[in-house]
Amino acid sequence: NEHNPTPHVGEIEATNPCGEQPLLPHESCNLGSINLSKFVIGSGQSAKIDWDGLRETVHGAVHFLDNVIDMNELPLEEIAEKTRANRKIGLGVMGFADMLIMLGIAYNSPQAVRTAEQVMEFVTEEARNRSRELADQRGAFPNWKGSVHDEAGEEPMRNATVTTIAPTGTISIISGCSSGIEPLFAVVYTRHVLDKDELLEVHPIFEEMARGRGFSSPELMKEIAAKGTLHGIEDIPGDVRELFVTAHDITPEWHIRLQAAFQEYTDNAVSKTVNFPNETTIDDVEHVYRLAYELGCKGVTIYRDGSRDEQVLTTGATEKARRAGEAPVEIAPRERPAVVTGQTRAMRTGCGKLYVTLNRDEEGPFELFAAMGKAGGCAASQSEALARMVSLAFRCGIPAEQVVRQLKGISC
Repeated sequence: NEHNPTPHVGEIEATNPCGEQPLLPHESCNLGSINLSKFVIGSGQSAKIDWDGLRETVHGAVHFLDNVIDMNELPLEEIAEKTRANRKIGLGVMGFADMLIMLGIAYNSPQAVRTAEQVMEFVTEEARNRSRELADQRGAFPNWKGSVHDEAGEEPMRNATVTTIAPTGTISIISGCSSGIEPLFAVVYTRHVLDKDELLEVHPIFEEMARGRGFSSPELMKEIAAKGTLHGIEDIPGDVRELFVTAHDITPEWHIRLQAAFQEYTDNAVSKTVNFPNETTIDDVEHVYRLAYELGCKGVTIYRDGSRDEQVLTTGATEKARRAGEAPVEIAPRERPAVVTGQTRAMRTGCGKLYVTLNRDEEGPFELFAAMGKAGGCAASQSEALARMVSLAFRCGIPAEQVVRQLKGISC
């Protein structure tokens, strides 16, 4: 609430799930992101940021997001009223790591911090300039009178806030760029496809550089994918290893310093993940939380690699760390005797009668059969498939109560 632009109409009580958008009760997220990798002119030593192109895009994006407020059909009158009274928008960026690589700047460097400050100060100032122009044409946001901006004697703005930095997970994939302000997660990925084939996906700028400088090979790409980093691979030139640092090559301190640099020039907040290795301690996490607070971050997210059974992004190193921390456990189903006994119950369903047979052995429920009154079709095949998996769970010693708990409440 120290940064609440309209304290006279309410207090901020929460953020959205990723933490980048603090809002008053009943306000709504209205976010957009600019792909910074599209605003680098030239290459090598002559590469520089296209400030004119970036300015034009920022102005167009602010106009677009302001239009969204009026075009949206909002679900509740309270949401419509609050959203249109403050007209908050959140223009942000993605592709920052790609921009740094194209400029020849390592992510974990003072120059990267300075670049972050320059870019976000420019984006926010130009977004405010365009919001002021829209205020001249369309009027300031209705709660302008008494707002922090009004009290400071500023020119009227169309929008109470103009910038936010979101994680951009999905839209960065669609746009073919690095997500948000994050470093590269990996330079080479292994993608598993049908028939257990493996396809290597290589960062396009790295692939172009590797071919141009003559160190590209299928064997090298596989080694990078397995290792998850270029660090320590001597076949890759040192300057390239320094440039293509990944999330796990970067110390937590650099993650936070980059986030703080963007936060200084962002109206709302910044979504940023600090990637920790699997062996991280509680003290390591505490250090990062305190550093984020000291440097003025509004929030911070940490993720310890391999801490969940399923995670969206993995490397060969992730899987190796996970396996190292697990004791091998072999679970095998009980052998089926020649004869088992049980009961069959008929049940009415929307797809016809369902006949369910539950057989037991001396240890308890052993197997389940499910058959529809009419053979064939999706309902029959799905019932059979579900029954087979329930039977496997029973035969592996999983209590029936656990199976019921998992399946209870699923309807169709």
